[in-house]
Amino acid sequence: MVERVIPIRIDEGKGLAPVMPSSLTAPTSRSVDLRGRPLRDLRISVTDRCNFRCTYCMPKEVFDQDYPYLSQSALLSFEEMTRLTVIFASLGVEKIRLTGGEPLLRKNVETLIAMLAEIKKPDGNPLELTLTTNGSLLRKKAAQLKAAGLHRLTISLDGLNDAVFKKMNDVDFPVSDVLDGITAAQEAGFESIKVNMVVKKGTNDQEIIAMASHFRNTGVTLRFIEFMDVGSSNGWDMKEVLPSKEVIERIHAMYPLEPIEANYAGEVAQRWRYVDGAGEIGVISSVTQTFCHECSRARISTDGQLYLCLFASQGYDFKTMLRSGSSDLEIANAIMSTWSMRNDNYSEIRGQATAELGRSAHKVEMSYIGG
Repeated sequence: MVERVIPIRIDEGKGLAPVMPSSLTAPTSRSVDLRGRPLRDLRISVTDRCNFRCTYCMPKEVFDQDYPYLSQSALLSFEEMTRLTVIFASLGVEKIRLTGGEPLLRKNVETLIAMLAEIKKPDGNPLELTLTTNGSLLRKKAAQLKAAGLHRLTISLDGLNDAVFKKMNDVDFPVSDVLDGITAAQEAGFESIKVNMVVKKGTNDQEIIAMASHFRNTGVTLRFIEFMDVGSSNGWDMKEVLPSKEVIERIHAMYPLEPIEANYAGEVAQRWRYVDGAGEIGVISSVTQTFCHECSRARISTDGQLYLCLFASQGYDFKTMLRSGSSDLEIANAIMSTWSMRNDNYSEIRGQATAELGRSAHKVEMSYIGG
């Protein structure tokens, strides 16, 4: 039987109410897809809105003042997200990452974190709770996130030079405020902090060494992400991809590195540490060194669509099941059925036929399902 430990239900800003017992009675078995990949990680997008207009994610020319964002009623409630998480945990999910858009724009998101923190895996241990943010609201929110039960933070930062960073975020947001947010997270007690830098060749790759120098000896793990063709509006061009191999070569020439083992099977980042003990970095090479064969991630969009790949063009509607009286067991069976038919391997296919895919594929936007 699945253990569900959620002592209270908290409507978003509406007070406390008792939680009804779960109807889920399915055995706690791990679901695998057609390629034998387990369902282990779940990313939940809590909003499709963001206060940045990063050119590789939400370019201004598409996401302008007339862009049709989802209405409040279309969004999954905290209770619906929590219910889905309980069900996913029963099927083997061990880690939850809250994303967006910018998740800290969702009102009272710390309430959702507190609800998720009460969920137990079948072995009685809590889920690992993480959140990805652009850092703009971290000074205000860090202590609340920590108190609510969030375990880890990932902050996006694409350079230390103000002009370069402002060009990337395209809303004139200063680097200093993101760095202050990282400091606030450390002050709040977060011991596991990662900083992600999306590298665009010819745009911000000159910031690689500066970023490495800044975060050495800070306890923060810096990760470099190849510019990806996520969605259909970011103007992706293979010529702007700087292979992770070159990122490592540049840093190694300044600060010698050595490879280290992955933390767990299916970890997407390749890990390296400084030989002098100043910490570690990671590279995510989803363009030049695909890792589809180990991908264990599912994604829930802000409005309850299940996506099986970051580059997917089709989602599976679970909001309707949540709101039409389906039992937890029925939803669990639907999730297992959907995952069991999964055969997604876009990055591998892209490597074989980039031009054809670029012309024909319509992919969901990253701001809708998270990175």
